[in-house]
Amino acid sequence: MPTIRQLSSLVVNKIAAGEVIERPASVVKELIENSLDAGARRIDVVVEQGGTELISINDDGCGIAAEELPLAVASHATSKIRDADDLFRVATLGFRGEALASIAAVSRMTIRSRVAEAESAAELEIVGGRAEPIRPAAGPIGTRIEVRQLFFNTPVRQKFMRTAPTESGHIVEALTRAALAHPRVHFALSHGGRLLHDLPPADLPQRIAALFGPDLAAALIPVESVEPELRLHGFVANPSESRPNNRMQYLFLNGRPIRDRSLQHALGEAYRGLLLTGRYPVCFLHLEMPPAAIDVNVHPTKLEVRFQDGGRVYSQLLATLRTKFLSTDLAARGNLAAAADG
Repeated sequence: MPTIRQLSSLVVNKIAAGEVIERPASVVKELIENSLDAGARRIDVVVEQGGTELISINDDGCGIAAEELPLAVASHATSKIRDADDLFRVATLGFRGEALASIAAVSRMTIRSRVAEAESAAELEIVGGRAEPIRPAAGPIGTRIEVRQLFFNTPVRQKFMRTAPTESGHIVEALTRAALAHPRVHFALSHGGRLLHDLPPADLPQRIAALFGPDLAAALIPVESVEPELRLHGFVANPSESRPNNRMQYLFLNGRPIRDRSLQHALGEAYRGLLLTGRYPVCFLHLEMPPAAIDVNVHPTKLEVRFQDGGRVYSQLLATLRTKFLSTDLAARGNLAAAADG
């Protein structure tokens, strides 16, 4: 009979890494979320070889105290929740306490951080989940995390990595979602020594124009509705800017990029009769709700959420868009977009 054994913390973290860290873009997403939770106003991302050789995230957030660095890479250690009740009112992007431990378990990671009260920074190196002693270092207030040789100790995972351009594309998409969710934060992304994005703080239309060009920005239609404990605001594009897939449907909940089939269905219903079969609308929509009205703890990567009253959210989105379309000359806006294109 097989003997039951308790897994070591290293094996547990590698299992967690398999759930949280799908590819290099997953690392970028998790580390950007940590930077945003730390109050960063600027986040610089540098990657090499599609992120498999290097992912570097540098922020100007509040930093991590030297004595807390070992805890930061420990499994299920977090500053964002205290007890089980906090799981039902999560107001931060990260909260599970798995990301750093999972990434550290399958890479060579270095964390250099400094808090405002400290005279200098502190640095912690972790190789395959095993931490070295903390050492003093020079550095400004904030945190710099370098992740090298991702999956170096899990060669099976390496076999599933795609080409560097493909992985780089996923990283660009991860940064795009974060930049659209937080347009007031300065984001920069470099790959292989080439600057791909430099996005200074802006309003949402300016951020959209910087990412997707002025033609799409010219075709945006502002939408907003406010109900008790539910605010919807953002932009949808003129039907003339439809796409052959739904990849340009950006939905955000309390600053968190999400995927939700129900909301995408409501979006499609709002555009019914305005688009040809097989075409999809473009949107950049933000939802704001009390944390207690949603459950963000239903998916390891936190991309999916559960609404306490999903029907209400669906109805408000559909009604808001239909009302807006009825009061908007869509043909005129399409002509404006075409003129901008010309």
